[in-house]
Amino acid sequence: MKLILWLLALFAAAVAVTLAAKYTTGHALLVMPPYQLELSLDHFIIGLIALFFIFYIVVRFILGIFGFNQRRRHKKTDVMLLSGLKAYFEGNYTKAQKNAAIALKLADSPLVAAISAVIAARSAHELDDSTARDEYLAIAAKKAPREKSLNLIAKAGFLLSSGNHKEALETLQSLYASGGLQPSSALQLELSAHQRAKNWDAVIELADVLAKRQSTNKALIKNLKHEAQMENIKNKALNLDSLNQYWQHMSPLEKMDSKLAVAATRAYIALGNCSTAHQIIEQNVPITWDDELIELYAECLGYHVSRQIECAEVWLKSHPNNAQLLLTLGKLCTHCELWGKAQNYLEASLSVKTGHKAHFALAQLNEKLGKHEVAMDHYNKGLELTLKQLN
Repeated sequence: MKLILWLLALFAAAVAVTLAAKYTTGHALLVMPPYQLELSLDHFIIGLIALFFIFYIVVRFILGIFGFNQRRRHKKTDVMLLSGLKAYFEGNYTKAQKNAAIALKLADSPLVAAISAVIAARSAHELDDSTARDEYLAIAAKKAPREKSLNLIAKAGFLLSSGNHKEALETLQSLYASGGLQPSSALQLELSAHQRAKNWDAVIELADVLAKRQSTNKALIKNLKHEAQMENIKNKALNLDSLNQYWQHMSPLEKMDSKLAVAATRAYIALGNCSTAHQIIEQNVPITWDDELIELYAECLGYHVSRQIECAEVWLKSHPNNAQLLLTLGKLCTHCELWGKAQNYLEASLSVKTGHKAHFALAQLNEKLGKHEVAMDHYNKGLELTLKQLN
């Protein structure tokens, strides 16, 4: 359509020039000392139009050559960049570095330059060439200052893989200084750095942020947060006030996690706070039926063992064949010197599932009853089962 309009305009101009030349008798004098040229006005106009078209064609030809070279350059840049990416993901880091370096040299786009430089830097890092790696990052910072997130995230990753988690955190902080929503990859690197620094509160905080993003592995983030919570409980087990504060601020759903409940129970038992330990167990067992929690119910015994027996017997109605629950009841009854009930529960536990702990508990019970031969028999059986487990 544009070509047709141009042709119509050209023909209209030709008609106008022809008509003007028909009724014009003037002359044009071109003076360029010591030369001069006199032309009729119609010849001058026609010559001027011809010169314009010649100039137009020459300019288009030059621009065409320039555009062809530019397209050729862009195509080569794209080919080198893509082949560099392919080689990087295939693990051919030498080829990846070489091709990405060529793409970096040819690139006239800041984004392409930044991507090429980071690929080359990552490849050099894999080849343990820190000098070339840092040079590529410097070139990226110079050629593409607005694409600093790519550069700084790569740099932080290199520092983290080298064990310099403090410097990695400082690098990421310089990225955050610009504000805005930070890339998930940067937050994941920061989380890993805090893990290595054992800053568990920071790990939990970052895990909560990443859990809300669609671009993250939810299962992995959940496991990382869980691990941090376990470590936090262990660290706070040295002080009752800090442990109380941390446990009370956890959500009800988190408190129902059997692993966290076990860790908290062990921490409270280690601090001698049996009442809180028993409370955690009593709240969790009817929901989780975790054997480790049930076993811990027979630890840290105080003045309320009879109430614990009553509580455990209520649980037994729901799970009459739970070997660990029967073993725990046997230990609780032994503590209260309810010898008959203790023996019945311990023997019932062995009938459900053979275990060295039940044999040792029966051995101790029979020792207290003066039945040394029976006690020795249970000790031997318990030792035999222990050795089997070790092998």
